[in-house]
Amino acid sequence: MMPIMVTRTDFNRYMMPTYNPASFIPSKAKGSLVWDKKNKKYIDFASGIAVSSLGHCHPELNKALVDQSKKMWHLSNVLMNEPAIRLAKIFCKHTFAEKVFFANSGAEAVEGAIKTARKFAYENISKKKNGIVSFSDAFHGRTMMAIALNGSERFVKGFGPMPGGIKNHPFNETKNLEKAITKNTAAVIIELVQGEAGIIKAKKDFIQKIKKLCKENKVLIIVDEVQSGAGRTGTLFAYEQFGVKPDIMCCAKGIGGGIPIAAVLTTTKIAKSMEIGSHGTTFGGNPLACAVAEKVMTLLTKKMLLNGVKKKEKIFLRELQSINKDHKCFSAIRSSGLWIGCKLNVTENFNLDTVMRACYENGLMILKANDNTIRIAPSLIIADSLILKGLKILRTVIQEQHP
Repeated sequence: MMPIMVTRTDFNRYMMPTYNPASFIPSKAKGSLVWDKKNKKYIDFASGIAVSSLGHCHPELNKALVDQSKKMWHLSNVLMNEPAIRLAKIFCKHTFAEKVFFANSGAEAVEGAIKTARKFAYENISKKKNGIVSFSDAFHGRTMMAIALNGSERFVKGFGPMPGGIKNHPFNETKNLEKAITKNTAAVIIELVQGEAGIIKAKKDFIQKIKKLCKENKVLIIVDEVQSGAGRTGTLFAYEQFGVKPDIMCCAKGIGGGIPIAAVLTTTKIAKSMEIGSHGTTFGGNPLACAVAEKVMTLLTKKMLLNGVKKKEKIFLRELQSINKDHKCFSAIRSSGLWIGCKLNVTENFNLDTVMRACYENGLMILKANDNTIRIAPSLIIADSLILKGLKILRTVIQEQHP
């Protein structure tokens, strides 16, 4: 039986209008290359929004998936799950964590982390200690709790009322932070590198003050590494570079290499408050997802791969700075490993939409951040030659639009 052919008209007819995808329809992918239905080739600088951490159809991930698919696809959590336990051991070996809870998406991991923090405070400190502090321009997902944490009108408009108990403080602002983090705060949740805002790093003094106030007020620190984790910033997780040890950490996206999986990581002391029945999931810890993620995490813990991320970052920065020198097109170039933001000097005919559209037309896939920044998040093992070819396309687009 021939597969059903789909078009953009079908998308508009059958899908909820929550997305506005590019006009081409991808049909296959390999490594850092994608082909559409017309067999046009694209260099992938997006990796599914920092998800395909080892590129498309990596042979070792393919093998892990196929091997597990012949054994078992699904188990409920009333049974022990070997792939999940093996994966949990890897996380605990290579991070601060002692206990792991598996979920399906970053937003679910954030929800689980908030529940865990509040339950710990309720059981161990005070039944009134339930406040959560988040920061401006954050992105923690699309669930009701997550958009409340984001603190942005564009995310919450029309979806109220929002969950309560949340204070939103300006990111990287130490002034008045002590008024936000108090004895009634259960946890602070922070992205150490804000991706949606344009690759903005937390400042050292900001982190130090958060740590001080959290210690004084017995407040847990939740680090959201949904995008910054899995080697994206050049270390296995970004917290290793910021001098902060999380009490709870959320991760997803790149840990599955393209398979939906997420995790909440914490300590034994904190995990004790989450007794049997306090949280759960149907598909979290799925054997197929865990088998693939086990292979992903095994590969990502190799020093050679992580050192390669830093070397490839330097290639990107060198070439992007050269483009900017010639065309004065960026007001800022920011990076954290293979996570790069180029803030555009926007003009009437030169903006994110025009650049993205032209990049697609010329065979390059890039991302947006905020409303004025090109976001680049390729596979962590993208070939140097493809980096240069992709940036040559970007240079051509900019030369045509911003000579």
